[in-house]
Parts: sequence; C-alpha cells; structure tokens
Amino acid sequence: MNALIFEDEKLVALELIASLAEVDPAIKIVGTVGSVKGALRWFADNAEPDLIFADIQLSDGVSFTIFEKFQLACPVIFTTAYNEYAIKAFKVNSIDYLLKPVREDELRQAIAKARSLSQHRGKIAIDVQKLIEALSTPSARKPAYKEHFLGNTHNSWVPVNIADVAYFMRDELNFMVTKTSERYILDYDTLDQIESMLDPARFYRASRHCIVCIDAVQRVKGMANLKLQLILKAPNHQFGIDISRDKAPSFKKWLEQ
Repeated sequence: MNALIFEDEKLVALELIASLAEVDPAIKIVGTVGSVKGALRWFADNAEPDLIFADIQLSDGVSFTIFEKFQLACPVIFTTAYNEYAIKAFKVNSIDYLLKPVREDELRQAIAKARSLSQHRGKIAIDVQKLIEALSTPSARKPAYKEHFLGNTHNSWVPVNIADVAYFMRDELNFMVTKTSERYILDYDTLDQIESMLDPARFYRASRHCIVCIDAVQRVKGMANLKLQLILKAPNHQFGIDISRDKAPSFKKWLEQ
C-alpha cells in the first residue's frame, strides 16, 4: 500500500513514518509534503496513492483545499490537533480522524480499516455518510471526557475534579497529582487507559510515564539536545518533565492551539 503524508513539521512527519514502519512495514511512503502548493505540485506529477495521512493545518493553508482541487478516490486519515475540523474532514473520503500525538494502537486500527475498505470501495461513501450524520448530533460535538477521578489515599477514596489535576504519572503504580500537590493512587492498570479518558486539548502525553495538563505548565525551556523541559507552576515546580526532540514539534502545536 502506497501512502502520501501531508505534514508541515518535519520531525512530526518523521515520527509518523517511524510509527508506520513499526505498525505496518508493508506501507510504502511515496512522498511527504508540507504545504498546499507542494501537494498540488505532487499530484500534478504523480499518480494517486492508495492512502493519505493528512494534517489539516499546513504551512500555507488547510489541506481541504487540496481535496477541492483534485477529486481523489483514496481514503484519508487525518492526523491533527484541531477537533473543530472533524465533521468536514470525514466529508472528503476520510476513514479516520486521529488526534495528535497519534497513538500506535489507534494508528493500527485506522490502517486496518483502510485495508478493509479498499477491498469494498463501494461501501466507503455509505460508511462515511453514516459517520458524518453521527458526528452532526449534539452529543458528538462535545466528547464525553472524564470530569473527575477517584483517588486512593490512606485507605480512603477522594473524588478529584479534573480541573484540579496538574499531571498523571506512572511510578510502579499510576498516580494523579493535583495543582496543590496532593498525590493520589489511581485504580487503572496503564496510563493509556487514563489518557483515553482525557480531553487532548487540555492534557498531553509528555512521555511513557507522564501526562501533563496545559494549565499546570508555567514555562518551557529549550535544551541543547533539542529536547524541551517543562517547568510546572508551584507547588509542583520541583517535578521535572522532559519532552523528547521527536515529540517537541507536536508538543509546541498542542501548547499554542
């Protein structure tokens, strides 16, 4: 399966390519373009790919412009941090919509769906139409994210509002730390489970061991090795969180959305 990538952040594109190689080595990346103009030139000189991975916000506009210029039949998997584009995204042959940072399990499911639909191309329009109708309902416009967690401390259960959480961390057990530095054990096996319940506009998976809330970030320091170091607001300012160089571009996009 040949795939084309629309992504204006080089390191984010490389991270996606690495994830694809891990998830499905049979996928061949035939090109990476970072602008609308670049994509239009690519389609003028090349045959349509089997699959497109598309960020919505490119360096010179939105990728929907590309689909208005070219009537493409191949499915599109959008990889972006912009929730508000979801409904329009599915109207242009999209088979999935993955929020950044893209999780490998969700990427694997999206690819499996693309392969399945490519064998039954006639069903794609019907499936997408049903998805558009589902996304158009009031309940779909605002995802139901977790509003509070039940923390364990000193043989007691304590309900904690999500607005009071600074970060989640893994240290043998999963912990929730509040903005006032209270620390609670959570009854979840993995951080992946916790991450799936959180609003991605407010919480970012900084590493395998930490999920941070945007409200808890005081500032971000650049480091010589192109990593980033998060300085949290007091009283959590002593807890250091590093962002790898590969994650730095997607983190910056999340921070400024």
